Amino acid sequence: MYDELAALEGVVDDPEERERVREAMATAVEAQPTGQFGRVVYGFTTRDAAQSVMGAAVFGFPMLVEDGTRDIGRFLAGHPPLLVGTALAGLALVIGILYVADIQAVRIHRPILGVIPRKLLGVVAVSLFVAVVGMLGWGRVDPDTPRVAIGQILTAWVPMGVGAALGDIVPG
Repeated sequence: MYDELAALEGVVDDPEERERVREAMATAVEAQPTGQFGRVVYGFTTRDAAQSVMGAAVFGFPMLVEDGTRDIGRFLAGHPPLLVGTALAGLALVIGILYVADIQAVRIHRPILGVIPRKLLGVVAVSLFVAVVGMLGWGRVDPDTPRVAIGQILTAWVPMGVGAALGDIVPG
């Protein structure tokens, strides 16, 4: 039903009618069964952000203390195509968990600029924030060598992104 309402929202011309369709969509989400799995998930709330922080921390804190993170970051800094490839692979993992793995029925609702899903942006931003703050706060990167710092932060971010995505959509 939610998908049908979302399709209807896209074709309704009148702003007042569009708002009524959005209210019906919200009601449909609230009326769904209360089981942990199989619910329709959309948007990105402060609760989602908190769950993403926890997921990023659980998956990523080991990366903050592991010297291999620093070594890999230095290597990536010297190989820009691999640096970009690592970032894209991390993003692909997050997208796969959120939208492809079908852990929950994640729907894109009112994307930013009409293109960027709020949940994707939220999960990536939260996990990247945790990686940057963790690596800088614990003195694991040298800000005077920005390319190396980016490589090291990116190395820590990939598992944090996975953890943040799982923390956001896995109930409990």
